[in-house]
Amino acid sequence: MYEVRPGQSVELLKELHILTRDGKMNQDSRRKLKQVYHLHQFIEPLLKECQSHHPDLNLVDHGAGKSYLGFILHDLYFREHAPQGSIHGIETREDLVTRSRALADRLGFANMHFHPLTVAESMDSPALPARVDVVTALHACDTATDDAIRFALARRARFIVVVPCCQAEVAASLRAGKARALARGALAELWRHPIHTREFGSHVTNVLRCLQMEAHGYQVNVTELVGWEHAMKNELIIASLAGPPRRASAERLGVLLDLLGLDDLRGRFFLPAATPQ
Repeated sequence: MYEVRPGQSVELLKELHILTRDGKMNQDSRRKLKQVYHLHQFIEPLLKECQSHHPDLNLVDHGAGKSYLGFILHDLYFREHAPQGSIHGIETREDLVTRSRALADRLGFANMHFHPLTVAESMDSPALPARVDVVTALHACDTATDDAIRFALARRARFIVVVPCCQAEVAASLRAGKARALARGALAELWRHPIHTREFGSHVTNVLRCLQMEAHGYQVNVTELVGWEHAMKNELIIASLAGPPRRASAERLGVLLDLLGLDDLRGRFFLPAATPQ
């Protein structure tokens, strides 16, 4: 059974609807809490490693939404173990940014900051710290996970942690080129049926993301966050900056895009630094 940990902010858990107003927890809340605790277990060692280099560690959460992840990380780690650190939530919807700012003020979470920025604006925004240690994206819909990865690669973050959500762009591209691909050979049978197009497109998207990060010099590990009975969008990707860009990964990424007829997405999965000189 997953219960509230000692020292956690009960008021925060109520605001996040993990606890009801009278402090009770239903089965759905227990599932949410299990996911949160599992994700925290993966992220905490990364935060400690960053802190060993910089006490003022900086985490940026892209596609933050209601900043569910940021608030929980602050409550479980930053508040006690990293008082010099900061969490920055990036969200394009200003009403959600306003709500998160108000909640942080109400709870006295002074080192949480929220910014109504697009990914393009966040790349060079003076509101964000020059050094970014960890970039996260939890269930950021459609291309928001890709935006988080693009930001992390551009800023050379030490760690990237994403739990991808729905992503229709690759599936749409596969669908558009299906007739041509079927005419070329049997490979397109992998996505001939609509349900396979959707599921194969989701799988391919995450494969391309992993190759993209490897091409930029990251070591990538892929696992599941919790059991499939708790969440269907369950893939957890953790990337650690390991060295210079890798030509082999960039080449494999290009080959895969060509093989699947996804050349129109080359700009999304390649950045100038991805191919070493």
